[in-house]
Amino acid sequence: MDDRRRLPRKYLIIFSRVFERTLGKLLGYLSDLSESGGMIISEEPLQVGTTITLRLDLPDPNVFQTHNLYIDARVARCDTDLSPAFYDIGLEFLDVTPEKNLIIHRMMEVYEFHRDEDSASGNELK
Repeated sequence: MDDRRRLPRKYLIIFSRVFERTLGKLLGYLSDLSESGGMIISEEPLQVGTTITLRLDLPDPNVFQTHNLYIDARVARCDTDLSPAFYDIGLEFLDVTPEKNLIIHRMMEVYEFHRDEDSASGNELK
């Protein structure tokens, strides 16, 4: 698989819980998202290449008209996080229907982390 990202990722200001749907086991927290996948931060590693049915808890049912997004994903990578007690797990979504794509886009739009470029570089606007 080509390691270069084809679609831009959006870092989220809110970490949605991500569960393995069948067992209901908490896998971790969604930290970034793109049209084709996302990354979760987890306390346990996942086997690369594994396919999982996920349940993502959506932050605000008033925004999404539902509480969860169910989606199949392939574990694309699993690396140790900066904090060695955690893992960064890259997921590739496999069944993105038009309805699921709308939810993903809405989540990126509403919960994207926006950084003020001028204040981040030390140049505050006055």
